[in-house]
Amino acid sequence: MASILPSRICKRGGFIRAKVCTNWPVQKAFQPTNHRPRTKESYVLTLSKLAFGIVLAAWQPSTGLPNPNMTPGAINPHVNQSNINTTICVRGWTRTVRPPEYYTERLKWSQIHAYGYEDRRLRNYEEDHLIPLELGGSPTSPQNLWPEPHHVPGGWGSRRKDRLENRLRELVCRGELPLNTARRAIATNWVAAYRRYMGWTP
Repeated sequence: MASILPSRICKRGGFIRAKVCTNWPVQKAFQPTNHRPRTKESYVLTLSKLAFGIVLAAWQPSTGLPNPNMTPGAINPHVNQSNINTTICVRGWTRTVRPPEYYTERLKWSQIHAYGYEDRRLRNYEEDHLIPLELGGSPTSPQNLWPEPHHVPGGWGSRRKDRLENRLRELVCRGELPLNTARRAIATNWVAAYRRYMGWTP
């Protein structure tokens, strides 16, 4: 499996997205005695690897949040602020873009293993869109889908996030919240967004 670089922030259509990069050169464990002195760039690369390892170690599934290096979020390029009244604000629109179950179930199985969950029973997870379809999230990108546990300590499971998704869509469609603000809030930390826009905790 290709190793993974830290997320880099890219900007497309006014929305800041994190893209995961692969194919990080593997550093050899042994070097011959006639090797060239290490350059400043090589030290920077080593420090970057160490920092990335710390980020992975810091992520805990018990928070209810996805691993940001594996699931940074991705958007549907066909949805933007100017066309919300013909897309996400139309009742039933999400059914026209929702991926088939056979796709999300296969992805759920593979991501449960990739995430390293001890509980690998599929029924205990929802293959959820980090940026929901209700806010124009990408329907099929693996960077926007992750196996979200139904039950998390503190009550921050999948069903709690569903309520936030509906609330943010309501605010966007009423013109009380810009679409990109809602997207960024839920992609960055949906638990914090819940506390802010729902006004209470479980």
